[in-house]
Amino acid sequence: MKEEKLLAILRLQKSKAVGDILAKKLIVSVGDVTEIFKEKPTTLAKINGIGSHVIKHLFDAENAKLATQELAYIRKNKIQYSYFLEDDYPVNLQNCIDSPILLFKDGNINLKNKNIISIVGTRNLSSYGRDFCNNLVQELATYNPIIVSGFAYGADICAHKAAIKNNLQTIAVLAHGFEQIYPKVHKKYIHQVNENGGFFTEFWSEEQPLRENFLKRNRIVAGISKATIIIESAEKGGSLVTADIANSYNRDVFAVPGRTTDVYSKGCNNLIKNNKAHLLTNAKDIVKMLNWDIVEKSKPIQKQLFLNLTENEQKIHDFLHEKGTQFLDVISLECNIPVFQLSSILLQMEMKGLLKPLPGKMFELM
Repeated sequence: MKEEKLLAILRLQKSKAVGDILAKKLIVSVGDVTEIFKEKPTTLAKINGIGSHVIKHLFDAENAKLATQELAYIRKNKIQYSYFLEDDYPVNLQNCIDSPILLFKDGNINLKNKNIISIVGTRNLSSYGRDFCNNLVQELATYNPIIVSGFAYGADICAHKAAIKNNLQTIAVLAHGFEQIYPKVHKKYIHQVNENGGFFTEFWSEEQPLRENFLKRNRIVAGISKATIIIESAEKGGSLVTADIANSYNRDVFAVPGRTTDVYSKGCNNLIKNNKAHLLTNAKDIVKMLNWDIVEKSKPIQKQLFLNLTENEQKIHDFLHEKGTQFLDVISLECNIPVFQLSSILLQMEMKGLLKPLPGKMFELM
Protein backbone atom coordinates (compact mmCIF):
# COMPACT_ATOMS: atom_id res chain seq x y z
CA MET A 1 0.00 0.00 0.00
CA LYS A 2 1.27 3.47 -0.87
CA GLU A 3 2.12 5.79 2.01
CA GLU A 4 -0.39 8.38 0.82
CA LYS A 5 -3.22 5.87 1.16
CA LEU A 6 -2.10 4.55 4.54
CA LEU A 7 -1.72 8.10 5.84
CA ALA A 8 -5.25 8.95 4.70
CA ILE A 9 -6.60 5.84 6.45
CA LEU A 10 -4.80 6.80 9.65
CA ARG A 11 -6.14 10.37 9.48
CA LEU A 12 -9.65 9.04 9.02
CA GLN A 13 -9.19 6.55 11.85
CA LYS A 14 -7.95 9.32 14.15
CA SER A 15 -10.93 11.61 13.51
CA LYS A 16 -12.91 11.28 16.74
CA ALA A 17 -16.22 12.30 15.16
CA VAL A 18 -15.93 9.54 12.55
CA GLY A 19 -16.70 5.98 13.59
CA ASP A 20 -16.09 2.93 11.43
CA ILE A 21 -19.55 2.95 9.88
CA LEU A 22 -19.36 6.61 8.91
CA ALA A 23 -15.77 6.15 7.72
CA LYS A 24 -16.89 3.43 5.31
CA LYS A 25 -19.75 5.61 4.13
CA LEU A 26 -17.30 8.41 3.40
CA ILE A 27 -15.00 6.09 1.46
CA VAL A 28 -17.89 4.66 -0.58
CA SER A 29 -19.31 8.12 -1.31
CA VAL A 30 -16.01 9.70 -2.34
CA GLY A 31 -14.64 6.63 -4.12
CA ASP A 32 -11.27 6.23 -2.41
CA VAL A 33 -9.92 7.07 1.03
CA THR A 34 -7.19 9.28 -0.42
CA GLU A 35 -9.80 11.50 -2.09
CA ILE A 36 -11.51 12.39 1.19
CA PHE A 37 -8.87 14.88 2.23
CA LYS A 38 -8.65 16.33 -1.28
CA GLU A 39 -12.35 17.13 -1.41
CA LYS A 40 -13.71 20.53 -0.52
CA PRO A 41 -15.51 20.59 2.86
CA THR A 42 -18.59 21.95 1.10
CA THR A 43 -18.67 18.87 -1.13
CA LEU A 44 -18.30 16.48 1.80
CA ALA A 45 -21.05 18.31 3.66
CA LYS A 46 -23.52 17.12 1.00
CA ILE A 47 -23.03 13.52 2.18
CA ASN A 48 -25.74 12.41 4.58
CA GLY A 49 -24.38 12.32 8.14
CA ILE A 50 -21.41 14.59 7.43
CA GLY A 51 -21.95 17.87 9.24
CA SER A 52 -19.70 20.72 10.27
CA HIS A 53 -18.63 18.89 13.45
CA VAL A 54 -17.41 15.88 11.46
CA ILE A 55 -15.65 18.04 8.88
CA LYS A 56 -13.90 20.00 11.63
CA HIS A 57 -12.39 16.77 13.00
CA LEU A 58 -11.56 15.42 9.54
CA PHE A 59 -9.38 18.39 8.70
CA ASP A 60 -7.91 18.87 12.19
CA ALA A 61 -4.21 19.69 11.71
CA GLU A 62 -3.30 17.85 14.93
CA ASN A 63 -4.85 14.63 13.57
CA ALA A 64 -2.76 14.95 10.42
CA LYS A 65 0.37 15.42 12.52
CA LEU A 66 -0.40 12.40 14.72
CA ALA A 67 -1.17 10.27 11.68
CA THR A 68 2.21 11.17 10.20
CA GLN A 69 3.92 10.14 13.45
CA GLU A 70 2.04 6.83 13.56
CA LEU A 71 2.94 6.16 9.93
CA ALA A 72 6.61 6.65 10.83
CA TYR A 73 6.22 4.16 13.71
CA ILE A 74 4.58 1.62 11.39
CA ARG A 75 7.37 1.91 8.83
CA LYS A 76 10.17 1.85 11.40
CA ASN A 77 8.82 -1.22 13.22
CA LYS A 78 7.54 -2.94 10.08
CA ILE A 79 4.05 -3.28 11.52
CA GLN A 80 1.72 -5.42 9.43
CA TYR A 81 -1.78 -4.16 8.76
CA SER A 82 -4.96 -5.03 6.89
CA TYR A 83 -7.34 -2.58 5.23
CA PHE A 84 -11.02 -3.57 5.23
CA LEU A 85 -11.27 -3.49 1.42
CA GLU A 86 -8.25 -5.69 0.75
CA ASP A 87 -8.07 -9.46 0.41
CA ASP A 88 -5.94 -10.08 3.51
CA TYR A 89 -8.58 -8.57 5.80
CA PRO A 90 -10.46 -11.27 7.80
CA VAL A 91 -13.46 -12.28 5.67
CA ASN A 92 -15.86 -12.82 8.57
CA LEU A 93 -14.97 -9.43 10.02
CA GLN A 94 -15.26 -7.79 6.63
CA ASN A 95 -18.94 -8.70 6.68
CA CYS A 96 -19.54 -6.73 9.91
CA ILE A 97 -20.70 -3.21 9.20
CA ASP A 98 -18.90 -1.70 12.21
CA SER A 99 -15.62 -3.56 11.79
CA PRO A 100 -12.38 -1.48 11.95
CA ILE A 101 -11.29 0.08 8.68
CA LEU A 102 -7.70 -0.82 9.62
CA LEU A 103 -6.30 -3.71 11.66
CA PHE A 104 -2.71 -3.98 12.87
CA LYS A 105 -1.30 -7.46 13.22
CA ASP A 106 1.74 -9.33 14.47
CA GLY A 107 2.87 -12.91 14.26
CA ASN A 108 2.09 -15.67 11.77
CA ILE A 109 -1.66 -15.34 11.29
CA ASN A 110 -3.14 -17.47 8.52
CA LEU A 111 -6.91 -17.29 8.06
CA LYS A 112 -7.25 -19.79 5.21
CA ASN A 113 -8.85 -22.25 7.62
CA LYS A 114 -12.53 -21.29 7.89
CA ASN A 115 -13.10 -23.13 11.19
CA ILE A 116 -12.67 -20.06 13.38
CA ILE A 117 -14.21 -19.90 16.86
CA SER A 118 -13.91 -17.42 19.71
CA ILE A 119 -13.71 -18.58 23.31
CA VAL A 120 -14.37 -16.05 26.07
CA GLY A 121 -15.53 -15.98 29.66
CA THR A 122 -14.93 -14.66 33.12
CA ARG A 123 -11.49 -13.66 34.32
CA ASN A 124 -12.32 -15.58 37.52
CA LEU A 125 -12.39 -18.95 35.80
CA SER A 126 -13.19 -21.88 38.07
CA SER A 127 -11.53 -25.28 37.89
CA TYR A 128 -14.73 -26.54 36.22
CA GLY A 129 -14.49 -23.85 33.55
CA ARG A 130 -10.76 -24.40 33.04
CA ASP A 131 -11.17 -28.17 32.64
CA PHE A 132 -14.09 -27.71 30.24
CA CYS A 133 -12.10 -25.26 28.10
CA ASN A 134 -9.05 -27.53 27.94
CA ASN A 135 -11.11 -30.62 27.09
CA LEU A 136 -13.16 -28.76 24.50
CA VAL A 137 -10.13 -27.48 22.59
CA GLN A 138 -8.47 -30.91 22.77
CA GLU A 139 -11.61 -32.60 21.37
CA LEU A 140 -11.88 -30.04 18.58
CA ALA A 141 -8.21 -30.32 17.62
CA THR A 142 -8.89 -32.91 14.93
CA TYR A 143 -10.81 -30.21 13.00
CA ASN A 144 -7.82 -27.86 13.23
CA PRO A 145 -9.83 -24.79 14.31
CA ILE A 146 -8.39 -21.31 14.88
CA ILE A 147 -9.00 -20.26 18.49
CA VAL A 148 -9.64 -16.55 19.05
CA SER A 149 -9.78 -14.75 22.38
CA GLY A 150 -8.83 -11.51 24.11
CA PHE A 151 -5.56 -12.40 25.91
CA ALA A 152 -7.09 -11.41 29.27
CA TYR A 153 -7.09 -13.29 32.57
CA GLY A 154 -9.18 -16.40 33.06
CA ALA A 155 -11.00 -17.94 30.12
CA ASP A 156 -9.07 -15.94 27.50
CA ILE A 157 -5.58 -17.05 28.39
CA CYS A 158 -6.84 -20.56 29.12
CA ALA A 159 -8.16 -20.78 25.54
CA HIS A 160 -4.89 -19.48 24.06
CA LYS A 161 -2.80 -21.91 26.09
CA ALA A 162 -5.07 -24.85 25.22
CA ALA A 163 -4.72 -24.02 21.53
CA ILE A 164 -0.94 -23.84 21.77
CA LYS A 165 -0.82 -27.12 23.70
CA ASN A 166 -2.79 -28.81 20.89
CA ASN A 167 -0.71 -27.22 18.11
CA LEU A 168 -3.60 -25.07 16.94
CA GLN A 169 -3.43 -21.55 15.62
CA THR A 170 -4.59 -18.95 18.12
CA ILE A 171 -5.28 -15.24 17.68
CA ALA A 172 -5.26 -12.73 20.53
CA VAL A 173 -7.26 -9.53 20.00
CA LEU A 174 -5.82 -6.68 22.05
CA ALA A 175 -7.56 -3.67 23.59
CA HIS A 176 -4.47 -1.47 23.23
CA GLY A 177 -1.54 -0.72 20.95
CA PHE A 178 1.58 -2.82 20.41
CA GLU A 179 3.80 -0.64 22.62
CA GLN A 180 2.47 -2.33 25.75
CA ILE A 181 0.79 -5.54 26.82
CA TYR A 182 -2.09 -6.08 29.22
CA PRO A 183 -2.04 -7.77 31.58
CA LYS A 184 1.73 -7.47 32.01
CA VAL A 185 1.97 -10.94 33.51
CA HIS A 186 0.99 -12.35 30.10
CA LYS A 187 4.14 -11.05 28.42
CA LYS A 188 5.58 -14.52 28.85
CA TYR A 189 3.02 -15.86 26.37
CA ILE A 190 3.71 -13.37 23.56
CA HIS A 191 6.31 -15.49 21.79
CA GLN A 192 4.18 -18.63 21.94
CA VAL A 193 1.12 -16.85 20.56
CA ASN A 194 3.17 -15.28 17.76
CA GLU A 195 4.64 -18.65 16.85
CA ASN A 196 1.19 -20.25 16.78
CA GLY A 197 -0.83 -17.40 15.30
CA GLY A 198 -0.52 -13.84 16.44
CA PHE A 199 -2.17 -10.63 17.54
CA PHE A 200 -4.75 -8.25 16.11
CA THR A 201 -5.51 -4.74 17.32
CA GLU A 202 -7.23 -1.70 15.85
CA PHE A 203 -5.48 0.62 18.31
CA TRP A 204 -2.45 2.78 17.58
CA SER A 205 0.95 1.95 19.03
CA GLU A 206 0.74 3.95 22.28
CA GLU A 207 -3.00 3.49 22.95
CA GLN A 208 -3.57 2.40 26.56
CA PRO A 209 -5.90 -0.44 27.70
CA LEU A 210 -8.80 1.83 28.61
CA ARG A 211 -12.14 0.40 29.70
CA GLU A 212 -13.94 1.49 26.53
CA ASN A 213 -11.25 -0.16 24.41
CA PHE A 214 -12.14 -3.57 25.79
CA LEU A 215 -15.75 -3.09 24.73
CA LYS A 216 -14.60 -2.11 21.22
CA ARG A 217 -12.25 -5.10 21.17
CA ASN A 218 -15.18 -7.44 21.81
CA ARG A 219 -16.78 -6.75 18.41
CA ILE A 220 -13.61 -7.99 16.71
CA VAL A 221 -13.57 -11.15 18.82
CA ALA A 222 -17.21 -11.79 17.91
CA GLY A 223 -16.97 -10.73 14.27
CA ILE A 224 -13.85 -12.60 13.21
CA SER A 225 -15.34 -15.99 14.11
CA LYS A 226 -18.08 -18.29 12.94
CA ALA A 227 -19.17 -18.86 16.52
CA THR A 228 -18.54 -17.51 20.01
CA ILE A 229 -18.31 -19.77 23.06
CA ILE A 230 -18.94 -18.48 26.57
CA ILE A 231 -17.25 -20.74 29.12
CA GLU A 232 -18.35 -19.01 32.34
CA SER A 233 -19.82 -15.60 33.13
CA ALA A 234 -21.50 -13.75 35.95
CA GLU A 235 -24.88 -12.08 35.36
CA LYS A 236 -23.06 -9.08 33.89
CA GLY A 237 -19.74 -8.90 32.14
CA GLY A 238 -17.77 -8.38 28.96
CA SER A 239 -18.41 -11.93 27.79
CA LEU A 240 -22.14 -11.28 27.64
CA VAL A 241 -21.47 -8.13 25.61
CA THR A 242 -19.46 -10.28 23.19
CA ALA A 243 -22.36 -12.75 23.02
CA ASP A 244 -24.83 -9.95 22.24
CA ILE A 245 -22.56 -8.63 19.49
CA ALA A 246 -22.16 -12.11 18.00
CA ASN A 247 -25.95 -12.50 17.98
CA SER A 248 -26.30 -9.14 16.23
CA TYR A 249 -23.94 -10.44 13.53
CA ASN A 250 -26.13 -13.55 13.15
CA ARG A 251 -23.31 -15.78 14.39
CA ASP A 252 -23.80 -18.87 16.52
CA VAL A 253 -23.31 -18.46 20.26
CA PHE A 254 -22.69 -21.36 22.64
CA ALA A 255 -22.79 -21.26 26.44
CA VAL A 256 -21.62 -23.82 28.98
CA PRO A 257 -24.34 -24.52 31.58
CA GLY A 258 -23.57 -24.64 35.28
CA ARG A 259 -25.19 -25.00 38.66
CA THR A 260 -27.81 -22.37 39.44
CA THR A 261 -25.98 -21.54 42.65
CA ASP A 262 -22.66 -20.80 40.94
CA VAL A 263 -22.05 -17.07 40.48
CA TYR A 264 -20.03 -17.53 37.31
CA SER A 265 -22.59 -19.79 35.68
CA LYS A 266 -25.51 -17.37 35.94
CA GLY A 267 -24.59 -15.48 32.78
CA CYS A 268 -24.33 -18.66 30.70
CA ASN A 269 -27.52 -20.12 32.16
CA ASN A 270 -29.39 -16.91 31.34
CA LEU A 271 -28.11 -16.91 27.75
CA ILE A 272 -29.42 -20.45 27.30
CA LYS A 273 -32.71 -19.74 29.09
CA ASN A 274 -33.37 -16.67 26.92
CA ASN A 275 -32.50 -18.51 23.69
CA LYS A 276 -29.47 -16.32 23.09
CA ALA A 277 -27.07 -19.26 23.07
CA HIS A 278 -26.98 -22.96 22.24
CA LEU A 279 -26.39 -25.24 25.20
CA LEU A 280 -22.85 -26.58 25.00
CA THR A 281 -21.94 -29.83 26.73
CA ASN A 282 -19.14 -31.14 24.53
CA ALA A 283 -17.27 -30.63 21.27
CA LYS A 284 -19.86 -32.61 19.30
CA ASP A 285 -22.39 -29.81 19.83
CA ILE A 286 -20.13 -27.37 17.97
CA VAL A 287 -19.18 -29.83 15.23
CA LYS A 288 -22.84 -30.62 14.57
CA MET A 289 -24.12 -27.03 14.67
CA LEU A 290 -21.33 -25.66 12.46
CA ASN A 291 -21.42 -28.65 10.07
CA TRP A 292 -17.73 -29.35 10.46
CA ASP A 293 -18.31 -33.05 9.69
CA ILE A 294 -19.72 -32.28 6.27
CA VAL A 295 -17.04 -32.50 3.61
CA GLU A 296 -17.74 -29.90 0.95
CA LYS A 297 -17.54 -31.42 -2.51
CA SER A 298 -16.59 -29.23 -5.39
CA LYS A 299 -19.73 -28.09 -7.17
CA PRO A 300 -19.82 -27.93 -10.94
CA ILE A 301 -20.16 -24.42 -12.26
CA GLN A 302 -23.74 -23.96 -13.42
CA LYS A 303 -24.38 -22.63 -16.86
CA GLN A 304 -25.52 -19.01 -16.76
CA LEU A 305 -29.33 -19.07 -16.69
CA PHE A 306 -29.74 -15.45 -17.64
CA LEU A 307 -27.93 -14.35 -20.73
CA ASN A 308 -29.52 -10.88 -20.76
CA LEU A 309 -27.67 -9.46 -17.77
CA THR A 310 -26.88 -5.80 -17.94
CA GLU A 311 -23.29 -4.66 -17.66
CA ASN A 312 -23.76 -3.68 -13.99
CA GLU A 313 -25.60 -6.92 -13.16
CA GLN A 314 -22.76 -8.95 -14.67
CA LYS A 315 -20.23 -6.87 -12.75
CA ILE A 316 -22.06 -7.49 -9.44
CA HIS A 317 -22.52 -11.19 -10.24
CA ASP A 318 -18.80 -11.65 -10.99
CA PHE A 319 -17.80 -9.75 -7.85
CA LEU A 320 -20.05 -11.80 -5.52
CA HIS A 321 -18.97 -15.02 -7.24
CA GLU A 322 -15.34 -14.19 -6.45
CA LYS A 323 -15.70 -12.60 -3.01
CA GLY A 324 -18.77 -14.31 -1.55
CA THR A 325 -21.25 -12.58 0.77
CA GLN A 326 -20.72 -8.82 0.89
CA PHE A 327 -22.20 -5.64 2.36
CA LEU A 328 -24.20 -3.26 0.20
CA ASP A 329 -21.63 -0.49 0.70
CA VAL A 330 -18.73 -2.78 -0.21
CA ILE A 331 -20.48 -3.88 -3.42
CA SER A 332 -21.09 -0.22 -4.24
CA LEU A 333 -17.46 0.70 -3.71
CA GLU A 334 -15.87 -2.28 -5.46
CA CYS A 335 -18.25 -2.25 -8.43
CA ASN A 336 -18.21 1.54 -8.68
CA ILE A 337 -22.02 1.81 -8.60
CA PRO A 338 -23.65 4.52 -6.44
CA VAL A 339 -25.82 3.09 -3.65
CA PHE A 340 -28.98 4.77 -4.92
CA GLN A 341 -28.57 2.94 -8.24
CA LEU A 342 -27.27 -0.27 -6.74
CA SER A 343 -30.36 -0.93 -4.61
CA SER A 344 -32.67 -1.15 -7.61
CA ILE A 345 -30.18 -3.31 -9.54
CA LEU A 346 -29.91 -5.74 -6.62
CA LEU A 347 -33.69 -5.94 -6.42
CA GLN A 348 -33.88 -6.86 -10.11
CA MET A 349 -31.21 -9.51 -9.62
CA GLU A 350 -33.12 -10.88 -6.63
CA MET A 351 -36.30 -11.14 -8.74
CA LYS A 352 -34.30 -13.04 -11.37
CA GLY A 353 -33.22 -15.51 -8.70
CA LEU A 354 -29.56 -14.57 -8.99
CA LEU A 355 -28.96 -13.45 -5.43
CA LYS A 356 -30.64 -13.13 -2.07
CA PRO A 357 -30.53 -10.40 0.59
CA LEU A 358 -29.34 -11.20 4.10
CA PRO A 359 -29.77 -9.33 7.40
CA GLY A 360 -27.56 -6.28 7.82
CA LYS A 361 -27.69 -5.13 4.16
CA MET A 362 -25.64 -8.10 2.99
CA PHE A 363 -26.08 -10.03 -0.27
CA GLU A 364 -24.97 -13.38 -1.64
CA LEU A 365 -25.45 -15.33 -4.85
CA MET A 366 -28.03 -18.09 -4.93
